[in-house]
Amino acid sequence: MPIEDILTRVVGGNIVLILLALFIIICIMAGVRIVPQSEKYVVERLGRLRAVLGPGINFIIPFLDRVAHKISILERQLPSMNQDAITSDNVLVSVETSVFYRIIEPEKTVYRIRDVDGAISTTVAGIVRSEIGRMELDQVQSNRATVIASIRDQLAQQVDDWGIEVTRTEILDVNLDAATRAAMLQQLNAERARRAQVTEAEGKKRAVELSADAELYAAEQVAKARRITADAEAYATGVVAEAIAQNGIEAAQYQVALKQVEALNALGNGPGKQTIILPANAMEAFGDAFKMLKGRG
Repeated sequence: MPIEDILTRVVGGNIVLILLALFIIICIMAGVRIVPQSEKYVVERLGRLRAVLGPGINFIIPFLDRVAHKISILERQLPSMNQDAITSDNVLVSVETSVFYRIIEPEKTVYRIRDVDGAISTTVAGIVRSEIGRMELDQVQSNRATVIASIRDQLAQQVDDWGIEVTRTEILDVNLDAATRAAMLQQLNAERARRAQVTEAEGKKRAVELSADAELYAAEQVAKARRITADAEAYATGVVAEAIAQNGIEAAQYQVALKQVEALNALGNGPGKQTIILPANAMEAFGDAFKMLKGRG
């Protein structure tokens, strides 16, 4: 066999082996899928759903299976939405809402709904109008947490068939039209003026009550002092009366003599009063008083 034929066969055989190796490598590369932690892959086989690949290394059949959709499972936030609604007391409000959700079953999201964000926005708008329509304006402002919880629960039920989990809903703001805002401002100013008048009236009333309490307290203290003085005088009178009852007229004369001596001492001790002029019968009275005092001593 010529050498040229042998070389041709060897080269041809090597090419076949190289092509076969390349085909095997391509098949391996096509059959291995590495899925990131934040995603899930939806695999179709000949146009039909075959499997959902989770994070990590996965294997598919090359040329039969293909990754049709790569779905992020991270939490998403819809753009803020404004919905006009009318409360039960006929007030037009504009409610700004925001929704957070994540896809937990990609096969449902892919094959059951086309525009996920648009569908959720439409559903939220209907729920908000329904909830606001059952409440008065004051209830909307004061029970915002209740409204948010109701919207989240109803939305979760609606989107469950789409493989979506609603993680959070928020009411960012509740805006009123200009006419309603002006009317509420007038009402607020009137309420503030009323409260100020009530506070002032209560202050005056309290001042009058405190003044009356002070006068009553002063009168009670004066009456108490008078009662104590009267009790002391009555006690002194009783002591004198008892002494008179026991000792007769001498006790009375003794008290009179004692007072006369005390008065004389007071006159003598005063400035510029060293010379005292007394009537003649006063000396006799003082003499009797001194005798009685001396006798008592």
